[in-house]
Amino acid sequence: MERIKYGVIGLGWFGEKHCEALSGLPNVELHSLCTRTESRLAEVGQTFGVSRLYTDYHQMLADPELQAVSVVTMWDQHRAPALAALQAGKHVFLEKPMASTAADCDAIVAAAEATDKAFMVGHICRFNPRYAAAKQAIAEGKIGRIISMYARRNIPCWVTEGVLTKIGPIIGDGVHDTDLMLWYSGFQVQTAYAQTVDLRGLKYPDLGWTMYRFDSGAIGVLENVWCLPDSTAFQIDERMEIIGTAGSIHIQEVHPSLSICDKDGWKSPDTTYWPELHGIRAGALREELAYFARCVSDGKKPSIITPRESAAAVKACLAAEESARTGQIVTLAEGA
Repeated sequence: MERIKYGVIGLGWFGEKHCEALSGLPNVELHSLCTRTESRLAEVGQTFGVSRLYTDYHQMLADPELQAVSVVTMWDQHRAPALAALQAGKHVFLEKPMASTAADCDAIVAAAEATDKAFMVGHICRFNPRYAAAKQAIAEGKIGRIISMYARRNIPCWVTEGVLTKIGPIIGDGVHDTDLMLWYSGFQVQTAYAQTVDLRGLKYPDLGWTMYRFDSGAIGVLENVWCLPDSTAFQIDERMEIIGTAGSIHIQEVHPSLSICDKDGWKSPDTTYWPELHGIRAGALREELAYFARCVSDGKKPSIITPRESAAAVKACLAAEESARTGQIVTLAEGA
Protein backbone atom coordinates (compact mmCIF):
# COMPACT_ATOMS: atom_id res chain seq x y z
CA MET A 1 0.00 0.00 0.00
CA GLU A 2 1.41 3.36 -1.02
CA ARG A 3 1.44 5.77 1.91
CA ILE A 4 0.39 9.40 1.59
CA LYS A 5 3.22 11.78 2.41
CA TYR A 6 1.53 14.16 4.80
CA GLY A 7 2.58 17.39 6.51
CA VAL A 8 1.20 19.47 9.39
CA ILE A 9 1.32 23.28 9.43
CA GLY A 10 0.83 24.63 12.95
CA LEU A 11 2.07 22.68 15.97
CA GLY A 12 0.05 23.98 18.88
CA TRP A 13 -1.89 21.62 21.15
CA PHE A 14 -4.27 20.53 18.41
CA GLY A 15 -1.58 20.41 15.73
CA GLU A 16 0.13 17.81 17.89
CA LYS A 17 -3.15 15.90 18.18
CA HIS A 18 -3.22 15.80 14.35
CA CYS A 19 0.31 14.38 14.38
CA GLU A 20 -0.73 11.70 16.88
CA ALA A 21 -3.78 10.67 14.85
CA LEU A 22 -1.99 10.77 11.49
CA SER A 23 0.96 8.74 12.76
CA GLY A 24 -1.49 5.95 13.63
CA LEU A 25 -3.01 5.71 10.14
CA PRO A 26 -1.53 2.82 8.12
CA ASN A 27 -1.85 4.64 4.77
CA VAL A 28 -0.19 7.88 5.96
CA GLU A 29 3.46 8.81 6.44
CA LEU A 30 3.99 11.84 8.65
CA HIS A 31 6.44 13.46 6.24
CA SER A 32 7.05 17.07 7.33
CA LEU A 33 6.20 19.61 10.00
CA CYS A 34 6.02 23.40 10.11
CA THR A 35 5.78 26.00 12.84
CA ARG A 36 7.50 29.34 13.38
CA THR A 37 8.91 28.44 16.80
CA GLU A 38 12.15 26.51 16.28
CA SER A 39 12.23 24.93 19.74
CA ARG A 40 8.67 23.63 19.35
CA LEU A 41 9.49 22.38 15.84
CA ALA A 42 12.47 20.40 17.11
CA GLU A 43 10.46 18.99 20.02
CA VAL A 44 7.56 17.71 17.90
CA GLY A 45 9.90 16.50 15.17
CA GLN A 46 11.79 14.39 17.69
CA THR A 47 8.56 13.04 19.20
CA PHE A 48 7.32 11.75 15.85
CA GLY A 49 10.63 10.99 14.19
CA VAL A 50 10.14 13.59 11.45
CA SER A 51 13.29 15.13 9.99
CA ARG A 52 11.79 17.50 7.40
CA LEU A 53 11.20 20.53 9.61
CA TYR A 54 10.27 24.03 8.41
CA THR A 55 9.63 27.44 9.92
CA ASP A 56 8.27 28.69 6.57
CA TYR A 57 5.33 26.80 5.07
CA HIS A 58 6.22 28.05 1.57
CA GLN A 59 9.46 26.08 1.75
CA MET A 60 7.56 23.05 3.04
CA LEU A 61 4.99 23.25 0.23
CA ALA A 62 7.77 23.47 -2.39
CA ASP A 63 8.73 19.83 -1.66
CA PRO A 64 7.34 17.80 -4.59
CA GLU A 65 7.18 14.65 -2.44
CA LEU A 66 4.63 16.21 -0.07
CA GLN A 67 1.08 15.28 -1.08
CA ALA A 68 -1.27 16.48 1.66
CA VAL A 69 -1.28 18.87 4.62
CA SER A 70 -3.29 19.69 7.69
CA VAL A 71 -3.50 23.43 8.36
CA VAL A 72 -3.84 23.78 12.13
CA THR A 73 -2.86 27.42 12.63
CA MET A 74 -5.08 29.89 14.47
CA TRP A 75 -8.38 30.58 12.70
CA ASP A 76 -7.42 34.11 11.65
CA GLN A 77 -4.30 32.68 9.98
CA HIS A 78 -6.03 30.06 7.84
CA ARG A 79 -6.39 31.84 4.51
CA ALA A 80 -2.75 32.26 3.48
CA PRO A 81 -1.45 28.71 4.14
CA ALA A 82 -4.64 27.08 2.85
CA LEU A 83 -4.50 29.01 -0.43
CA ALA A 84 -0.74 28.48 -0.73
CA ALA A 85 -1.16 24.73 -0.23
CA LEU A 86 -3.92 24.48 -2.83
CA GLN A 87 -1.88 26.56 -5.26
CA ALA A 88 1.07 24.20 -4.70
CA GLY A 89 -1.14 21.28 -5.72
CA LYS A 90 -1.52 19.70 -2.28
CA HIS A 91 -4.57 18.06 -0.75
CA VAL A 92 -5.69 20.23 2.17
CA PHE A 93 -7.36 19.45 5.47
CA LEU A 94 -8.18 22.77 7.18
CA GLU A 95 -9.16 22.91 10.82
CA LYS A 96 -12.38 24.67 11.77
CA PRO A 97 -13.50 27.42 11.72
CA MET A 98 -12.70 27.80 8.03
CA ALA A 99 -11.56 31.42 8.45
CA SER A 100 -12.18 34.56 10.51
CA THR A 101 -14.00 36.63 7.86
CA ALA A 102 -16.64 35.98 5.23
CA ALA A 103 -14.26 37.27 2.54
CA ASP A 104 -11.55 34.79 3.57
CA CYS A 105 -14.12 31.97 3.54
CA ASP A 106 -15.21 32.94 0.03
CA ALA A 107 -11.60 32.99 -1.19
CA ILE A 108 -10.92 29.53 0.26
CA VAL A 109 -14.16 28.11 -1.17
CA ALA A 110 -13.31 29.44 -4.64
CA ALA A 111 -9.81 27.93 -4.50
CA ALA A 112 -11.08 24.59 -3.20
CA GLU A 113 -13.72 24.34 -5.91
CA ALA A 114 -11.21 25.25 -8.61
CA THR A 115 -8.80 22.42 -7.77
CA ASP A 116 -9.02 18.71 -8.42
CA LYS A 117 -7.37 18.04 -5.05
CA ALA A 118 -9.20 16.95 -1.92
CA PHE A 119 -10.16 19.77 0.43
CA MET A 120 -12.04 19.48 3.71
CA VAL A 121 -12.64 21.52 6.85
CA GLY A 122 -12.44 19.56 10.10
CA HIS A 123 -15.97 19.60 11.44
CA ILE A 124 -15.24 16.75 13.80
CA CYS A 125 -18.81 16.32 15.09
CA ARG A 126 -19.90 14.88 11.74
CA PHE A 127 -17.61 11.95 12.59
CA ASN A 128 -19.02 11.45 16.09
CA PRO A 129 -21.14 8.26 15.84
CA ARG A 130 -24.01 9.74 17.84
CA TYR A 131 -24.32 12.88 15.71
CA ALA A 132 -23.97 10.78 12.55
CA ALA A 133 -26.74 8.45 13.76
CA ALA A 134 -28.97 11.47 14.34
CA LYS A 135 -28.32 12.63 10.78
CA GLN A 136 -29.32 9.20 9.45
CA ALA A 137 -32.54 9.16 11.49
CA ILE A 138 -33.46 12.64 10.27
CA ALA A 139 -32.72 11.68 6.65
CA GLU A 140 -34.99 8.66 7.06
CA GLY A 141 -37.84 10.97 8.12
CA LYS A 142 -38.15 9.58 11.64
CA ILE A 143 -38.89 12.94 13.29
CA GLY A 144 -40.71 14.70 10.45
CA ARG A 145 -40.00 18.34 9.65
CA ILE A 146 -37.55 20.00 12.03
CA ILE A 147 -39.00 22.94 13.96
CA SER A 148 -36.58 23.44 16.85
CA MET A 149 -32.92 22.69 17.62
CA TYR A 150 -30.98 23.34 20.81
CA ALA A 151 -27.29 22.73 21.45
CA ARG A 152 -25.18 23.07 24.57
CA ARG A 153 -21.37 23.04 24.39
CA ASN A 154 -19.81 24.38 27.58
CA ILE A 155 -16.23 24.09 28.88
CA PRO A 156 -14.34 25.01 32.08
CA CYS A 157 -12.38 28.19 32.73
CA TRP A 158 -9.01 26.41 32.79
CA VAL A 159 -9.46 25.31 29.17
CA THR A 160 -10.33 28.79 27.91
CA GLU A 161 -7.99 31.04 29.90
CA GLY A 162 -5.52 31.22 27.02
CA VAL A 163 -8.06 30.65 24.24
CA LEU A 164 -10.22 33.72 24.88
CA THR A 165 -7.37 35.96 23.78
CA LYS A 166 -7.65 34.38 20.32
CA ILE A 167 -11.28 33.41 19.67
CA GLY A 168 -14.70 33.75 21.29
CA PRO A 169 -17.18 31.05 22.38
CA ILE A 170 -19.80 31.58 19.66
CA ILE A 171 -17.46 31.05 16.73
CA GLY A 172 -15.01 28.91 18.71
CA ASP A 173 -17.52 26.25 19.76
CA GLY A 174 -20.89 27.40 18.41
CA VAL A 175 -19.61 26.75 14.89
CA HIS A 176 -19.77 23.01 15.66
CA ASP A 177 -23.47 23.04 16.45
CA THR A 178 -24.32 25.65 13.84
CA ASP A 179 -22.84 23.27 11.28
CA LEU A 180 -24.80 20.35 12.73
CA MET A 181 -28.05 22.33 12.60
CA LEU A 182 -27.46 23.23 8.96
CA TRP A 183 -26.45 19.64 8.15
CA TYR A 184 -29.47 18.11 9.84
CA SER A 185 -32.06 20.49 8.48
CA GLY A 186 -30.86 21.60 5.07
CA PHE A 187 -32.12 25.06 6.04
CA GLN A 188 -30.31 28.39 5.77
CA VAL A 189 -29.91 30.80 8.66
CA GLN A 190 -32.08 33.85 7.98
CA THR A 191 -31.41 35.91 11.13
CA ALA A 192 -29.15 35.71 14.17
CA TYR A 193 -29.56 37.29 17.58
CA ALA A 194 -27.00 36.82 20.36
CA GLN A 195 -26.03 38.05 23.81
CA THR A 196 -22.72 37.62 25.62
CA VAL A 197 -21.34 38.00 29.15
CA ASP A 198 -17.78 39.10 29.94
CA LEU A 199 -16.44 37.89 33.30
CA ARG A 200 -12.65 37.86 33.07
CA GLY A 201 -11.99 40.91 30.92
CA LEU A 202 -10.14 38.97 28.24
CA LYS A 203 -10.25 39.85 24.54
CA TYR A 204 -13.49 37.91 23.96
CA PRO A 205 -16.49 37.37 26.29
CA ASP A 206 -16.76 34.28 28.45
CA LEU A 207 -20.12 33.07 27.25
CA GLY A 208 -22.59 33.54 24.44
CA TRP A 209 -26.19 32.56 23.75
CA THR A 210 -27.42 32.64 20.17
CA MET A 211 -30.84 32.29 18.56
CA TYR A 212 -31.18 31.55 14.85
CA ARG A 213 -34.29 31.86 12.74
CA PHE A 214 -34.03 29.58 9.72
CA ASP A 215 -35.58 30.21 6.33
CA SER A 216 -38.10 27.43 7.08
CA GLY A 217 -39.33 29.29 10.16
CA ALA A 218 -37.59 26.85 12.54
CA ILE A 219 -35.56 28.12 15.49
CA GLY A 220 -32.12 27.09 16.70
CA VAL A 221 -30.48 28.00 20.01
CA LEU A 222 -26.78 27.74 20.95
CA GLU A 223 -25.48 27.77 24.52
CA ASN A 224 -21.71 28.35 24.69
CA VAL A 225 -20.44 28.94 28.22
CA TRP A 226 -16.65 29.01 28.43
CA CYS A 227 -16.46 29.56 32.18
CA LEU A 228 -17.65 26.40 33.91
CA PRO A 229 -15.97 25.91 37.31
CA ASP A 230 -12.47 24.48 37.09
CA SER A 231 -13.64 21.60 39.27
CA THR A 232 -16.04 20.43 36.53
CA ALA A 233 -15.49 16.70 36.09
CA PHE A 234 -15.49 16.77 32.28
CA GLN A 235 -13.88 18.96 29.66
CA ILE A 236 -16.99 19.42 27.51
CA ASP A 237 -20.63 19.59 28.65
CA GLU A 238 -22.18 18.73 25.31
CA ARG A 239 -25.84 18.05 24.51
CA MET A 240 -28.24 18.52 21.63
CA GLU A 241 -31.92 18.08 20.93
CA ILE A 242 -33.73 18.22 17.60
CA ILE A 243 -37.52 18.51 17.69
CA GLY A 244 -39.60 17.65 14.65
CA THR A 245 -43.27 17.47 13.78
CA ALA A 246 -43.28 13.68 14.23
CA GLY A 247 -40.60 13.00 16.85
CA SER A 248 -37.42 14.16 18.52
CA ILE A 249 -33.75 13.26 18.93
CA HIS A 250 -31.71 13.79 22.11
CA ILE A 251 -27.92 13.50 22.22
CA GLN A 252 -26.12 13.38 25.58
CA GLU A 253 -22.41 13.57 24.77
CA VAL A 254 -21.23 14.11 28.32
CA HIS A 255 -20.22 12.13 31.44
CA PRO A 256 -20.59 9.55 32.90
CA SER A 257 -19.69 7.26 29.98
CA LEU A 258 -16.41 6.84 31.88
CA SER A 259 -15.75 8.20 35.36
CA ILE A 260 -12.56 7.87 37.39
CA CYS A 261 -12.29 8.80 41.06
CA ASP A 262 -8.87 9.51 42.54
CA LYS A 263 -7.46 11.62 45.37
CA ASP A 264 -8.54 14.79 43.50
CA GLY A 265 -12.14 13.67 43.01
CA TRP A 266 -14.21 12.53 40.03
CA LYS A 267 -13.13 13.05 36.42
CA SER A 268 -14.72 11.92 33.17
CA PRO A 269 -12.04 11.68 30.45
CA ASP A 270 -12.88 12.09 26.77
CA THR A 271 -13.87 8.83 25.09
CA THR A 272 -15.22 10.33 21.87
CA TYR A 273 -13.08 12.90 20.11
CA TRP A 274 -9.39 12.04 20.62
CA PRO A 275 -9.02 9.31 23.27
CA GLU A 276 -5.93 7.13 23.32
CA LEU A 277 -6.71 3.51 22.44
CA HIS A 278 -3.92 0.95 22.88
CA GLY A 279 -1.26 3.58 22.34
CA ILE A 280 -2.90 5.13 19.26
CA ARG A 281 -4.84 8.40 19.05
CA ALA A 282 -8.38 7.26 18.22
CA GLY A 283 -11.90 8.69 18.17
CA ALA A 284 -13.64 11.13 15.85
CA LEU A 285 -10.40 13.00 15.04
CA ARG A 286 -8.82 9.81 13.73
CA GLU A 287 -12.01 8.93 11.83
CA GLU A 288 -12.21 12.26 10.00
CA LEU A 289 -8.50 12.24 9.11
CA ALA A 290 -8.79 8.61 7.97
CA TYR A 291 -11.76 9.57 5.79
CA PHE A 292 -9.81 12.47 4.31
CA ALA A 293 -6.82 10.19 3.63
CA ARG A 294 -9.10 7.69 1.87
CA CYS A 295 -10.42 10.49 -0.33
CA VAL A 296 -6.83 11.41 -1.21
CA SER A 297 -5.94 7.78 -2.00
CA ASP A 298 -9.11 7.24 -4.05
CA GLY A 299 -8.81 10.53 -5.94
CA LYS A 300 -12.20 11.71 -4.68
CA LYS A 301 -13.30 15.01 -3.19
CA PRO A 302 -14.73 14.71 0.33
CA SER A 303 -18.53 14.68 0.33
CA ILE A 304 -19.38 14.32 4.03
CA ILE A 305 -18.82 18.07 4.27
CA THR A 306 -18.29 20.58 1.46
CA PRO A 307 -16.42 23.90 1.46
CA ARG A 308 -19.66 25.85 1.06
CA GLU A 309 -21.20 24.13 4.07
CA SER A 310 -18.16 25.02 6.19
CA ALA A 311 -18.36 28.64 5.07
CA ALA A 312 -22.10 28.84 5.84
CA ALA A 313 -21.52 27.84 9.47
CA VAL A 314 -18.82 30.50 9.89
CA LYS A 315 -20.99 33.23 8.34
CA ALA A 316 -23.88 32.40 10.67
CA CYS A 317 -21.60 32.57 13.74
CA LEU A 318 -20.04 35.83 12.58
CA ALA A 319 -23.56 37.26 12.23
CA ALA A 320 -24.30 36.13 15.79
CA GLU A 321 -21.13 37.82 17.06
CA GLU A 322 -22.11 41.01 15.25
CA SER A 323 -25.52 40.81 16.90
CA ALA A 324 -23.91 40.48 20.32
CA ARG A 325 -21.74 43.55 19.64
CA THR A 326 -24.61 45.72 18.38
CA GLY A 327 -27.58 44.37 20.33
CA GLN A 328 -29.49 44.06 17.05
CA ILE A 329 -30.92 41.15 15.09
CA VAL A 330 -28.63 40.54 12.11
CA THR A 331 -30.06 39.36 8.79
CA LEU A 332 -27.82 37.17 6.68
CA ALA A 333 -27.54 37.83 2.99
CA GLU A 334 -29.54 35.37 0.90
CA GLY A 335 -27.32 32.50 -0.16
CA ALA A 336 -24.59 33.48 2.34
